[in-house]
Amino acid sequence: MTKEFFKFLFDNNFDSLRNYLYYRSGNKELATDIAQDCFLKLWEKQPGGDEVAIRKLLYKMGHDIFISRYRHSRVEKEFAFKQNFSNETSRSPEDELNYSELKKKYQQVLNEMPENWRVVFLMSRTEELKNREIAERLGLSVKAVEKRMSKALRMLKDALMAEETNPG
Repeated sequence: MTKEFFKFLFDNNFDSLRNYLYYRSGNKELATDIAQDCFLKLWEKQPGGDEVAIRKLLYKMGHDIFISRYRHSRVEKEFAFKQNFSNETSRSPEDELNYSELKKKYQQVLNEMPENWRVVFLMSRTEELKNREIAERLGLSVKAVEKRMSKALRMLKDALMAEETNPG
């Protein structure tokens, strides 16, 4: 791959790749970092092929790097959560069991939740974003974010209340 061809690929594809990653992540800096990483890897690998094949490769690399970073951030958050939980006062075995069951049910409900509800809910709860900020990142109206959040909270409440009334 020549420098000229690489520059041509960069000039013609960087913005669209970054936009794609921004839509996936909602974070402009992260999207820019991942897009830059993709082009760095492209230069290091020096793959053959025409522009279309290389563009597909760039998007695939971007997707893979995004997923990898997302999974890593979830592991970090889980670790921080466990650290905070273990630093609190000691709990009885019954409290530990109740917490474990509640956490399991919470994860199950999150996994069953429609993706668009889950994304809004997690952006609000884990990133502590306001509805307006979530709307800006996702390109939605504030009302749409409020509706998705309301539905997600209702689903969580209904599932957890059902668990409370039918404990086993």
